[in-house]
Parts: sequence; C-alpha cells; structure tokens
Amino acid sequence: MSVINFFVELLKDPRAAIASWIAMGVAPTLGFIFIIIFVETGVVFFPFLPGDSLLFAAGVFAAPDSATGQAALPLLALLPVVWLAPIIGDQCNYWIGHFFGRRILESGKVKAMTPERIEKTEKMIEKWGPLAVFLGRFFPFIRTFMPFISGISGMRWSRFTPFSVLGGLCWSSLFTFMGYFFGGIPAVQQHFELIIILILAVSLVPTIVGLLKAKFGKKKSAETTSAEQSAEQ
Repeated sequence: MSVINFFVELLKDPRAAIASWIAMGVAPTLGFIFIIIFVETGVVFFPFLPGDSLLFAAGVFAAPDSATGQAALPLLALLPVVWLAPIIGDQCNYWIGHFFGRRILESGKVKAMTPERIEKTEKMIEKWGPLAVFLGRFFPFIRTFMPFISGISGMRWSRFTPFSVLGGLCWSSLFTFMGYFFGGIPAVQQHFELIIILILAVSLVPTIVGLLKAKFGKKKSAETTSAEQSAEQ
C-alpha cells in the first residue's frame, strides 16, 4: 500500500515529492529521480509514471533561490542523471522487447498496452523508421512502448540506439531546463500544480488524438466494408 501511495503522491505533486527527498540528502534525491525516469522508460509495466512533470520539478529545484542564491539540487549533478536514465532505460526496454516481447504481449499482463496503443506505435515505426524512436520520446505511454516495440519488430540495435540517445537527451534537457528557467517565476510558483496538470495534458493530447483517430478510423472502415458487402449482395 505504501508503494501505491508513493506513486499517487508523486503523480499529484512531484514538487512536494522531491522536497521530501531533498530532506534526506542530494544523493538519495538524485537516486530517486534516476530510478523513476529509468523505470518509466525501461520497464514496460510502468508507462504511467510522470516523467515530464518530474523533470520540470527537478529543474525548479536546480535553479538558484532568489533570496540565497543557492540551489537545492546542483544542476551539474542533476543533468547527468536525467540524461543517463532515459538512455539506459531505452536500452533495457529494447532488449526486453527483443527477447521476451511476444510472450509479454500474449500474456496480456500489460493492461496499458492496448491494441490501439500498440498499433499507433507500430504505425509510427512504419512511417518514420528509426526517427519514430526520437519522436516517440515526447509522448507519454508511447515513450515506454516505443523501445519495446522496436525490439519486437526487429529494428536493428545499431539503427535504434542513435535516435534513442538523441531523443533521451533532448527530452530530458527540454523539461529540466524549462523548470530551471521558468520555475522561479512567481506566477508559476503560485500555480505550480496547475502547470503540472497543463504539462501532462499537453503531453497526452497527441496520444489521445491518435487513439481516437484509430478507434473511429476502424469504425469507419468497418462500416465501409459492411456497406460494400451489402451492395455486392
């Protein structure tokens, strides 16, 4: 139950979660950030973890305080952590998909990996090739499924890795520096929870739109096929 509460509190308010970790020290805080980013990226069973908002909140704590000039988290220590976590996570997830992907899909244990999400991820790979690995990094759920599906699909490791590394670096840097440069603005501080919700919403919009298109596209296709069959009869 405590593990569930931990994830619930993290989803609700990543800033409060990081503040509680900082009370334990910088090293444990960086360790928690690494583990959460790595797990969201590298373990296909945890696509719901709040990577975007966690990076933003971490960037806020890495910015110098306006009163003291001191930062709760050293930026030069934070950056290697948020860079390495998604890169290593992607590698882990790729090889999980490569060796065990089919069995995991057939087991049905990954409830978040719906047929629609798998189809969307596969279509991205078909359309963009390895570039889809880079683009998928910026979409929740898709960023977790992309390396996994890449491993299943037989995409060569040598093609997957450069785009995975580039995507991990760009994604983690973008959200961390957004928090670093904009997190100290009074309006952001006063409405921090709303900002986090907006970040989550903006991140999820493309995924939701894609799922709706896939759903209604299938329905339209089925209706067209049915109409054609009726006409033939």
